[in-house]
Amino acid sequence: MSDTTASIRRKIEGVKDLRSVVSTMKALAAANIGQYEKSTLALKDYYRSVQLGLSACFRAGTPPARHVAAKTGANRGVTGVIVLGTDHGLVGQFNESIALHAAQTLALLPGRKKIWAVGERVQDRLVDLGISVAEVFAVPLSIKSIIPLTGEILLRILAPALSEGVNVEGAEGKGGNEMNTFYLFYNAYRSGLTYEPFHQRLLPLDESWRRELLQLPWPARNLPEMVGGNIVTLHALIREYLFASLFLACAESLASENGSRLAAMERAEKNIDELSTELQKTFNRLRQSRIDEELFDVIAGVEAARGEAK
Repeated sequence: MSDTTASIRRKIEGVKDLRSVVSTMKALAAANIGQYEKSTLALKDYYRSVQLGLSACFRAGTPPARHVAAKTGANRGVTGVIVLGTDHGLVGQFNESIALHAAQTLALLPGRKKIWAVGERVQDRLVDLGISVAEVFAVPLSIKSIIPLTGEILLRILAPALSEGVNVEGAEGKGGNEMNTFYLFYNAYRSGLTYEPFHQRLLPLDESWRRELLQLPWPARNLPEMVGGNIVTLHALIREYLFASLFLACAESLASENGSRLAAMERAEKNIDELSTELQKTFNRLRQSRIDEELFDVIAGVEAARGEAK
């Protein structure tokens, strides 16, 4: 029985070590969420400023139709799609959730699709759902690493939309990449350590997009003047609009990932505490049984000695 109590004691010590690891991971996840939330809030303010700048451009004078309207017959091109996942563990159904949402949404869209995945694990989930993935990007590990990923996407995937001074029609560009539309799929962070699958149409920047910006209330009485001409300013603001949209999606996805991990660590912490309690009860019961047996042996020995003395 001493071996059994020793084994239980080792298990208790192992559970304590595991709880220490879980608590550390929980603290890291909480710190990361705060970092990504601050970054997201700051960028949302900038994103709003870019939207107001675009609204000012359209208010100052409507640019030529090719700069703001989607090309007719949009289905003849390729629908570009990027799905943001994670390659990090302890995130529950994070990759499965966004992959399923992407598969269900894309099934309703006509025409050909070209899919890019951020993360090998979400690529595997998409393949399991019958979706072919053209290319995989590495998952960013921090706020700083989001910028290179965003730049690479803008240069390599949205090249037609950025060629020749930002052709926002999503029409055919150099290199034969005929993406008329482009979608982002990611898990959007919500309060309370929760997230939900979300998608956003990034291209084309069509007439409905332009009308939506025109409806934004201007925060001052007078509109600003365009420096360097309306079209030049419009092109610069569109680049910032696309960059901010991609950056926000990546930051939201990372915040959601850490929120999912934090929730998983809280569940693990609860389970570990319950296991530790049960192990301690088992240890106490076995130890008491051993003490009782030793007492019975002593009593039996005393009784035997008394019998011999008589």
